[in-house]
Amino acid sequence: MADAVPALEGGAAEKATSLKTGKKVSPKFILSDASSEAFCVRFSPDDQYLVASCGNGSMRVYNTSTGKQAFLLNAGTDKLPTTQVRWRPHQSLSKTKNVLISVSAEGLVQHWHITSGKCLHEIQEPENQLYCIDYVADGSQFATSGKDRTVKVYDEATKRLCGTLQGGDSISTPGHSNRVFSLRYHPQQKNVIVTGGWDNTVQFWDVRKGHAVRSIFGPHICGDAVDISSDGNVLLTGSWRIEKQLQLWDFRSEKLLENIPWRSGVSLSEPCMIYAAQFSKGPRSDMIVAGGSGANEAKLFDRSQSNMAFGTIMGMSRACYSVDFSTNGDMVAVSGGDGTVRVMNIHS
Repeated sequence: MADAVPALEGGAAEKATSLKTGKKVSPKFILSDASSEAFCVRFSPDDQYLVASCGNGSMRVYNTSTGKQAFLLNAGTDKLPTTQVRWRPHQSLSKTKNVLISVSAEGLVQHWHITSGKCLHEIQEPENQLYCIDYVADGSQFATSGKDRTVKVYDEATKRLCGTLQGGDSISTPGHSNRVFSLRYHPQQKNVIVTGGWDNTVQFWDVRKGHAVRSIFGPHICGDAVDISSDGNVLLTGSWRIEKQLQLWDFRSEKLLENIPWRSGVSLSEPCMIYAAQFSKGPRSDMIVAGGSGANEAKLFDRSQSNMAFGTIMGMSRACYSVDFSTNGDMVAVSGGDGTVRVMNIHS
């Protein structure tokens, strides 16, 4: 049984399908005031705001209650893309709230205070292009990666470089050999970072050792498509390819647990090559969202029902580059090459 969602945005139908999972999705907002691609979308920790970082370098911050743009950061001309953003966790020792961190294609790491619009701090990584950034769970550190294949770890309080992770242990992994597009801190082990990129590997880094300690060969990561379940036991990868795009791995043993099919049964539809994939943020990580190019769509999967798909977000004229669940799990946002941010409600 499919729940038809009314045609939106000039007739582009956003379809949400609900099978037997009990979950379904419906449109909340279509935010289409962008003049360039939206490379990353992220809900704030309290779900009050949603930020979209763009190909022209700007960051648009929306109020999730009204769907209206509340703040505009880094606006101006001749700026390279802001490739990824993360909100500083509320657990952070700093008293200042509503702070986010951004990375750019010109190697800039910037802290922003959204309500004042001010750039609080700026770090330049010379001759690097940065594609990904993440905070450790307690907000005390953040790490970046990109073109130069290393992982740089910074102290949040002092903004100083704590260490550069590069290469491998020469036994089980040599580290990355090409660009890195996704980076995640382990939710419970603050010295463990996982990255994925163009070289068809996922690397596991130990901050204390300064290099990669193990790896998985196979996933072709071209966007923000590596995630770790809240309990730290399962790794999710989304690959930019036409088959075996969405995979679950045992975090400890690196064994493949499951290939999640993008389409059920025999399908004549165009395949979707994944740019972005994520677990929901609750303690059970009971949903997955992923999106990409080819079919230019995003899908939601219910982990409590054998990873059955329960929603498809369509109507994008270009690829889906980014996906994000709200902290409380009742919203999901997707964005991409058409510059539009789509926010959906999730109903249980």
